[in-house]
Amino acid sequence: MSGHKFKKKAKSNPDIPTAALPDIIFMLLFFFMVTTVMREQTIMVMQKLPKATQLTKIERKSLVSHIYMGKPTEAFVPVFGTEPRIQTNDVFISKEDIARFVNNEKDKLDEVERDQIVMSLKVDIDVKMGIITDVQEELRNANARKLLYSAPKNVDTE
Repeated sequence: MSGHKFKKKAKSNPDIPTAALPDIIFMLLFFFMVTTVMREQTIMVMQKLPKATQLTKIERKSLVSHIYMGKPTEAFVPVFGTEPRIQTNDVFISKEDIARFVNNEKDKLDEVERDQIVMSLKVDIDVKMGIITDVQEELRNANARKLLYSAPKNVDTE
């Protein structure tokens, strides 16, 4: 019995069939492209929005430009302090820059739509009215007269 030899098994083919791999990869890619939502901006100010009683939904999102106001979030306090700031498109601006911001936003639109531009103000509940009035004044001077004040959807009507 000790002289008995084990037969070597025939070598199995170690190659994994990869014919379907491109199909699988494209399906995954397509799935993530469809399900992923692109976020336009990083909000760098605190946002606790005041509750609203009359809400309207905007139909043409392309006409809306956002202005955020609030105290810088924790991560930005060391650089920008704790005073309320104005943010547009990922940058903090001063109220003097608002006219330029409005004109840049209008330039992105067709000429016929430029008068219909809507400025959406997302203002933290703790921001003092003074800075809001300054922003409104600058928007008026820049001829951006349609203003929106964003509010959360779920409103308790009392």
